[in-house]
Amino acid sequence: MISFELGVEDLAHTRFALSPLGETVLSLRVLRDPGVSVLHLPWRRSVLARIAGLGGGLDTGLLLSLVADLLTLPDFLTPRPAVFEPHFEDELAVVRSTPPDRVRRDLLAAHAPHPLPAPLHAATAPGDGPVTALRDTVCELLHRYWEIAIRPVWPQIRLVAEADMTYRARQLARGGARLLFADMHPQLRWEDAGSRGFLRVHRTIGGYEAKACGRGLLLVPSVFAHKCAPPVCPDEPPSLLYPSRGAATLWEAEPEPVLRNGADAAGRAAGDALVLLLGAPRARLLRMLAEPAATAELARRLRVTPSAVSQHLRVLHAAGLATRTRHGRQVLYRRSRLGDRLTAGG
Repeated sequence: MISFELGVEDLAHTRFALSPLGETVLSLRVLRDPGVSVLHLPWRRSVLARIAGLGGGLDTGLLLSLVADLLTLPDFLTPRPAVFEPHFEDELAVVRSTPPDRVRRDLLAAHAPHPLPAPLHAATAPGDGPVTALRDTVCELLHRYWEIAIRPVWPQIRLVAEADMTYRARQLARGGARLLFADMHPQLRWEDAGSRGFLRVHRTIGGYEAKACGRGLLLVPSVFAHKCAPPVCPDEPPSLLYPSRGAATLWEAEPEPVLRNGADAAGRAAGDALVLLLGAPRARLLRMLAEPAATAELARRLRVTPSAVSQHLRVLHAAGLATRTRHGRQVLYRRSRLGDRLTAGG
């Protein structure tokens, strides 16, 4: 078990962030072992086909050796995001500047108790030269892999992660830290202890206890995380990569085009009172608004244009069935109480 002790100041400094590099590194687990997350198999097949098309131009042996047999990953490959949404290149620059001693330490810690695989043997060679060269080679490979595997789908991944953070922020506002962590993952337990609190991460490979000491807690949702991933080494600031809600919607089969041909869908659902009242497109949207969502996220999930979704959202809002609030650069829609009652009765 890994345990973080958080004081009042640490809770006040708890923040969320996105990490394109973190998603890139975590996706290597799925590439190495498809059994880690069956829902990502469509993405995996697509990426493997693209890599095969390179004719051996990407050293997948070295890339996949970064994932240990126990599926742990070296901490230096997932640096703590300094801003809410860092650029991939900026995060990779942090990795490039990692001191050789730390690269060596993190690789050994991630693979313990097993020895390093052959592609990583340079990390144990005498002097700093070999491990520095290994670090730089890994960075080049990660950049190429990002361009092939993650960058094309990053807009969709970002929308899913942002929707998760909106939900978590709402949980925090409603019930504090206990409600924030209540349904984040079965591994997590929050324990109040007066002016302090303990976040317990159960069923981890290793174990340690760490005090935040004013450094706060960083929470990073990830569509490729199959379980919570705190730092392997206790010296790192408290952070947690955790499985994002909604990841299963990323590669799902295209739904019925109800927003393009609502009449057909309404005919098939003639017995549905809500469909008969609102029409199939708006009924489907109203059901999706149990949690706050932005127009772009709804459009992605429905595989239609944002303008099509926006038109129906305006009608639902005007009818008092949905509320809208501004959250940063986005406008988030959610069912109103009237919408909840109507959906429950429909």
